[in-house]
Amino acid sequence: MSRRGWIMLGTAAVLVPLFALLAWAAVRQQGTPAGAGINAQFGEVRVSEARAADFALELADGSTLRLSDLRGKVVMVDFWASWCGPCRQEAATLNRIYAAYSDAPVEFVGINIWDTPDAAKVFLVEFGVAYPTGIDADGGIALEYGVRGIPEKFFIDAGGVIRRKYVGPMPEDVLRGALDELLAEASTPGG
Repeated sequence: MSRRGWIMLGTAAVLVPLFALLAWAAVRQQGTPAGAGINAQFGEVRVSEARAADFALELADGSTLRLSDLRGKVVMVDFWASWCGPCRQEAATLNRIYAAYSDAPVEFVGINIWDTPDAAKVFLVEFGVAYPTGIDADGGIALEYGVRGIPEKFFIDAGGVIRRKYVGPMPEDVLRGALDELLAEASTPGG
């Protein structure tokens, strides 16, 4: 066998197992990006109350939203992706609650992660998302907030402190309860 033949054989011996491993990993991930996933357990997660990390998010309409500009409002930050079944399941609920609280000092911020811009735009149109939403293209916001799966929601009080975290799709009554609790605290003297 020629030298070139040996080189090709050696290269194939390395690449075939590598491609087999990559194919196996892709099948196990079921098409989701590596390290990303849908949360398997849902419910409220204990948080250490701390000031929410500020961020600047380019919104779907081209404007920029800074979390610090929402100080004085109760803010629900929702991390989601278009391919996430639970995110799709709760889209109508989030829109309905957002509309119901339109006269209250409440803001929702949707942060799309682990997705493509085109898929995110289709999702926003398909579900008629009315609240400010943008893409965390480099994943920096998700990393800062310690997001491990989707959907994940962070509830920030009017003073800018993270008060609650909820993993998975949120039942409507639980979402309303979280917002009402933070609104009541904000309207209480010294709250």
